Amino acid sequence: MSVVRTDQSQRPAALHSHDCHTARFTTHWPDTGVGIVTAHGELDASNAAAFADHVVECAGEGVRLVLDLSGLDFFGTAGFSALHTVNVRCANSATRWALVTGEAVDRLLRVCDPDHALPVAESVPAAVALLDGEPRRLLELVAEPS
Repeated sequence: MSVVRTDQSQRPAALHSHDCHTARFTTHWPDTGVGIVTAHGELDASNAAAFADHVVECAGEGVRLVLDLSGLDFFGTAGFSALHTVNVRCANSATRWALVTGEAVDRLLRVCDPDHALPVAESVPAAVALLDGEPRRLLELVAEPS
């Protein structure tokens, strides 16, 4: 993958695209300070790991990201696994993120995320507003009493 890592202050507002099998990932850092990663095509077993790597490469301490998957034509279970990886890695690096879904993603999330654990928004502006609000609480594991 040819993602160049720079600190947030040096990120250009220009687009950066990466073609990976049946999908294209485009990253844009507008002046709002929120990175927008857009995916088009199909997210499946052939490119889900590359997608997760791409998003994690964009993430950094204190960064805010929106993943716009509304343009996907197909979203397989490997894509959901990639979102889980993104969720864990972003939590570990204090990166706040939100997900914009489309029909293909919604279909799988109804089955794989029935409790709505992922930070989903209806649109990119709604996702940015979600990131501007209070941080969501992460699941806390509590030890069983002895």
